[in-house]
Amino acid sequence: MSVDLLVEKIKEKSNPSVAGLDPKLEYVPSYITKKYFDEYGKTLKAAAEAIIEFNKGLIDALCDIVPAIKPQSAFYEMYGLEGERALNETVAYAKEKGLYIILDIKRNDIGTTAEAYSRAYLGKVCIGDTEVSALDVDSVTVNPYLGTDGIAPFVNDCVKYDKSIFALVKTSNPSSGELQDIVSDGRHIYEHIAECVNKWNENTVGKSGYGAVGAVVGATYPEQARVLRSIMKNSYFLVPGYGAQGGGAKGVKPCFNGDGLGAIVNSSRGIMCAYKKGNWKEEDFMEAARREAIRMKNDINSVL
Repeated sequence: MSVDLLVEKIKEKSNPSVAGLDPKLEYVPSYITKKYFDEYGKTLKAAAEAIIEFNKGLIDALCDIVPAIKPQSAFYEMYGLEGERALNETVAYAKEKGLYIILDIKRNDIGTTAEAYSRAYLGKVCIGDTEVSALDVDSVTVNPYLGTDGIAPFVNDCVKYDKSIFALVKTSNPSSGELQDIVSDGRHIYEHIAECVNKWNENTVGKSGYGAVGAVVGATYPEQARVLRSIMKNSYFLVPGYGAQGGGAKGVKPCFNGDGLGAIVNSSRGIMCAYKKGNWKEEDFMEAARREAIRMKNDINSVL
């Protein structure tokens, strides 16, 4: 199963963290953006080229440290078709470097629309009598709040094409409790969703002991994470909220099992924009990102 590959990469690098590649132009060093503005003007193409160079530099700096990257699709979509091209090139380059790719899309719908979303990112699309992958990622985030008929197409493609998904269970944002913390039949909504994740995960557990259906559980809510870890024993957790959102190593610890596995912790701005802190020069953004990724790795491992 795909999650077994993720576990192998985490063990290989002794690092349960993932670098989020969520680029805005203001995150890109100005000497890079200037180069492409001079060539293409202040256009979407220039923006895409600057993002591609930035991302490739980050991947080069991080590929021997982190097991995975997590591009957030919205940060590419906002630059239109050129942004989508930047995402495709980023994914292809990360694949070349042997990284596991979690695409943060949080998509879902019902029936054939859910099937179409799943084919776009996990499965294959038919072109005449040929099946083609539109975007070759290992995993995506999904919204479970449409219920089983919205998740089943993704689970089916996980099994068929050896992929994985992470369902939103308890998110890291401050207002997540407005809906997720509501109590129904004596349990919080996030606990009910966790039970659904267990059901969807039943027939997908691989040799690592984890299944294809993981869960997004925020580092900013450690007590809830502890409850969810006890419910979803066979699900890998994708943990946002570390760093820029205020979560720390102690906050992520409840997401892990006793063997130090079970979760992978995301940092986006903390790694991408590391060069903006301290006395780094813009040209040293790769080394700054590398140092921050190593610091994060050591920080998390210190509590496991």
